[in-house]
Order: sequence, then structure tokens, then C-alpha cells
Amino acid sequence: MEINFESLDGLDTAGAKEYIMGFLSTLKLTEKQIEELKEDEAKWERRALLARENSKDDLYEQALKEKARIETRRVELESEASELKASIEKLRSQLLVLPAKERSIDPDLLEQELLILAGRMPGDEKEAAQDRAFAKLENEASADAALEELKAKMGK
Repeated sequence: MEINFESLDGLDTAGAKEYIMGFLSTLKLTEKQIEELKEDEAKWERRALLARENSKDDLYEQALKEKARIETRRVELESEASELKASIEKLRSQLLVLPAKERSIDPDLLEQELLILAGRMPGDEKEAAQDRAFAKLENEASADAALEELKAKMGK
């Protein structure tokens, strides 16, 4: 099992904590299964030894096969548990910066909200840009006129 869910993108802090708790629950269940498999493995080891002591070769072989099957499954689960632990650590580190991301400003959203406040609809960005350009020209023309007036007064 390969775990690729190591991002909290799109989640708020509460949702992220719940998401991490899901990983922790899965890890605890996996660890419990590992312990049960260790017990089963020891049981089949004892059975194999008992069969060997009593010269029951067919039972001995069956016990060894069962022990090997259990051991393979245990090793797989230990690998999964290791991946889960690594994922949980990555998610926990992301959780620390999540509140800062929640308070960040989306410039596109801010622009849209300002357009709405100015009485325009989103999508009217070209008109707003045109209005800003004309306002700039008007201000410059007004400043130039004021400068000429000042020069005329100074020249008298």
C-alpha cells in the first residue's frame, strides 16, 4: 500500500486535524494487527517445533508454511505502518502553517470584491483599468495646468 495523501491543501484547521486523526486511527489499527500477527507467528513456531519433536513431518511443513505466510503479512503491515508514520509527520508539519495560510489574502478575490464595491461586475476588469488610466491622465493634466498657472504667476 502506497500512501500519497500527504497534503492538507484545501482543508481548514479543523478539517486537517480530523484528516490527521484518520491517519492516526489507521496507524493504531495497523499496529494492533502487527501485534496479533506476531502472536500467531509465535504460535505456529511452537506448533512446528511440536510437530518436529513428534516426527510429524507433514504437520511440521504445514506449520512452517503458515508461519511464513503470517510473517510475510506482518512485514507488509510493518512497512505500511512506517509509511503512515512518515505521512503523519509530514501532515503535522503542514498543520503548523495552516492557520497562517487561512488568513492570507487572495489578490484575485480582493480585486473582484473591490470591483463589486465600485458598482461593477466581475469580468469588468478592462473597464476598470480604462477608468484608472483616464483618471491618471486627468490627474496629470490637472497637475500640468496647475504648474502652468504657477509659472504664469511667477513670470509676472
